[in-house]
Amino acid sequence: MSTLKSPAVGAGFPGPALAGPGVGAAHGPDTAWWRDAVCYEIYPRSFADSDGDGVGDLAGATARLDHLGRLGVDAVWITPFYPSPLADGGYDIADHTDIAPDLGTRADFDALVARAHALGIKVLVDLVPNHTSHEHPWFRAAVATAPGSRARQRYIFRPGRGADGTLPPNDWQSAFGGPAWTRVPDHDGNPGEWYLHLHAPEQPDLNWRDPEVVADFERILTHWLDRGVDGFRVDVAHTLFKADGLPDAGPGQHKDIFRNHLMPYYDQEELHPLFRRWRALLDNHPAPAGAVAPRERVMVAEAGIFDPERLARYVSPGEMQQTFNFAFLECPWDGATMRDVVEQSAASMQAVGAPVTWVLSSHDAVRPVTRYGGSTVGERRARAAALLMLALPGAAYVYQGEELGLPQAELPDDRLRDPLWERSGHQERGRDGCRVPLPWQGDAAAYGFSTAAAEDCWFPQPADWAGLCALAQEADGDSMLALYRSALRLRRAHRASDVVLKLDGPDSGAWFGFERGAGLRCVVNFGERPLPLDDGAEVLLASAPLEGRTIPQDTAVWMTFKESKK
Repeated sequence: MSTLKSPAVGAGFPGPALAGPGVGAAHGPDTAWWRDAVCYEIYPRSFADSDGDGVGDLAGATARLDHLGRLGVDAVWITPFYPSPLADGGYDIADHTDIAPDLGTRADFDALVARAHALGIKVLVDLVPNHTSHEHPWFRAAVATAPGSRARQRYIFRPGRGADGTLPPNDWQSAFGGPAWTRVPDHDGNPGEWYLHLHAPEQPDLNWRDPEVVADFERILTHWLDRGVDGFRVDVAHTLFKADGLPDAGPGQHKDIFRNHLMPYYDQEELHPLFRRWRALLDNHPAPAGAVAPRERVMVAEAGIFDPERLARYVSPGEMQQTFNFAFLECPWDGATMRDVVEQSAASMQAVGAPVTWVLSSHDAVRPVTRYGGSTVGERRARAAALLMLALPGAAYVYQGEELGLPQAELPDDRLRDPLWERSGHQERGRDGCRVPLPWQGDAAAYGFSTAAAEDCWFPQPADWAGLCALAQEADGDSMLALYRSALRLRRAHRASDVVLKLDGPDSGAWFGFERGAGLRCVVNFGERPLPLDDGAEVLLASAPLEGRTIPQDTAVWMTFKESKK
């Protein structure tokens, strides 16, 4: 076994290495910047508040972009900032080409894009094509007109089953709990047709077989391309088309994620011609006026498909360039299971010539520190997982606050907003705990996020987050922030977009290692037994202090070799 030799790492681990503005330009002339990019997810309502109303906004995000420049990311993905009644955290959109008034103005968005580009950071925005808000003008027109009207054809309306249509049209269940159908009244006040919503009732599904829907989303794509964005994250990309005839799905819906591709409302064949059409639009749309140079636009699919070969179809040539690897996010902290997921993911993407897009967290997931065990154990594993993800060849996404090592926050019942809470009969607390505002500085909530009183912020922050603030971590060479900065600096020096991944290690999964390329090797020890170091290796970065000349449990190490390994 060849692992590493530590140069005085036993007493600690490397401190911060600051990256200056323009770090995203490190890709040089290669237009396929997305193949090994690190993209940072901004959830704007919880990132930074510029006007003291307790809600993050676009101007606040712009003011904090230097933090991302120093971190060393290549791109940002901004979750929805569009007008919305907020039934589902902004993913219920009333106007796909405007700015929510409490988040800013179009000028604020333009300023954010300009500042990001000045820092060498590309900008992706959310495209939410499966559904609209129930307050969207299209849906208001649909419920105001009679069954069979042109307005209703943009959505999925159907008569009910049973006597007088009192039962939903089929057995489909909402991802948030309960039936995926809601009934609307006819003009005479009597119960009428049902409309489909795979998520909340306030999010009616669009009919993607309607040409007006197709044309309108091409208009939406063009609008944001003209405002200078570099790409789109496509929300629930696997749900747009539903099987002909809307057949029953049967029992167990949303219970076994590994059967998602078998559901009649997921992963339909008609998706792929649509995505090829969008890709052609992005590839052929002219650069906005004033652009320094042409740049390749990117689409990343949020597709909840766990069959690796089915998922790879979303990034086949001519379709999207990236698709989130949720199998990696959902994987428990177990070496054998993690190795299987990594190998299967790499093999399936290699078959279509696409990079794996690794993701450990998002605004929809329990934060890794908590997910991997909480407290000291969870933090240690989250540090190791970060080095694992950032060493793997391909692209990576970092959700805001992961670079600070934030745990999942516990919120009081009366502050929960996620529709999962109500739709599950208060059985599932939902995703709000990972959407709490970031702590930037200070000893008490709101920690520099806002000048508003802590109790007036849209989500409360934990009282014990002072030590997790970005400013506090700036002075700590052993902090999570220091680890991420060092990792991203080293990652840029060891680009690996086209490396064929080969893992080594015992079948037990006690540890595994791999070559990233450009001379960098990563080893992760999951097992209880310390892993001996190799005399020919030089440590570049470790997620935790080493024990003499061994790697302890739940630790990842990056290394290079001065001489060829024997």
